[in-house]
Amino acid sequence: MKALDLFLFGYYPYIALVVFLLGSLLRFDREQYTWKSDSSQLLRAGQLRWGSNLFHAGLLFLLFGHTIGMLTPHFVYEPFMGAGSKQLMAMVSGGIAGLLGFVGVSILLHRRLTDPRIRINSRPADVFLLVLFWVQLALGLATIPLSAQHLDGSMMLKLAEWAQRIVTFRAGAVDLLADAGWVFKLHMFLGMTVFLVFPFTRLVHVWSGFGTLAYVVRPYQVVRTRRRLRRAALPGRAHQAAHRRARRAASGRLAQRAAAAAARLRDPEAGMSCGGSGACTCGGKSQPAAAINGIALHEPGEQLATE
Repeated sequence: MKALDLFLFGYYPYIALVVFLLGSLLRFDREQYTWKSDSSQLLRAGQLRWGSNLFHAGLLFLLFGHTIGMLTPHFVYEPFMGAGSKQLMAMVSGGIAGLLGFVGVSILLHRRLTDPRIRINSRPADVFLLVLFWVQLALGLATIPLSAQHLDGSMMLKLAEWAQRIVTFRAGAVDLLADAGWVFKLHMFLGMTVFLVFPFTRLVHVWSGFGTLAYVVRPYQVVRTRRRLRRAALPGRAHQAAHRRARRAASGRLAQRAAAAAARLRDPEAGMSCGGSGACTCGGKSQPAAAINGIALHEPGEQLATE
């Protein structure tokens, strides 16, 4: 049993963290087109709003709560809060957040398994993640009655000390869990497993969510539209009205040219006289072979009739 505890709580945390960090980096570098949340909202939006919001709200609170609560040394909050008070606060706030997340993931799991369209478009990893979070949240809620049996905060301090020793690479971390129940140990193991499978699932979109915080500090993006440029070039209603009249006149001339071209296509012989225009020396007495843009074209070598 000691060998198993040594692997699960001595080596497995480092394996999970290495895979979590390097796997995320490699996937972002090599598989950016798969870096997405793969939302099923387009297939059916029913139950998604309640399930997704409850799940994300509860899970994010628990993520930050566990990170801050377990990695903050006891001497930091000891002057104004005892271990028992901190444990009671964690039980109440974590219980509420855990219940919200559990209801949300239950809705999402029911939706994914019972809707035929969503089920057929789901990958095994999608269902596995929901089942993993469902079991993990259920175990977390199950630890609350066990924690209520020792409100002095002794077990909480041991779990926090274990996490701090793992992060700071100090020895003796596994020995602190000798008195922990199997519910606590299984809850911790599944929590580390979430980080292990993180780079291979849709969970990578969590990185993008934290990345959006950069929008708060980045410079404003200056956008200039063409409409503003037109207004600056043509100030006043008179100039704008003149601009509109010019556009209507230009469109009218284009319409006349299009109509003339359509008429020539229908009857090639029609309208093919120069009309005595200054562009031709025949004076309108000779039938041209073609006309382009109102200019008559005669056959080469043709004797032009002149007055």
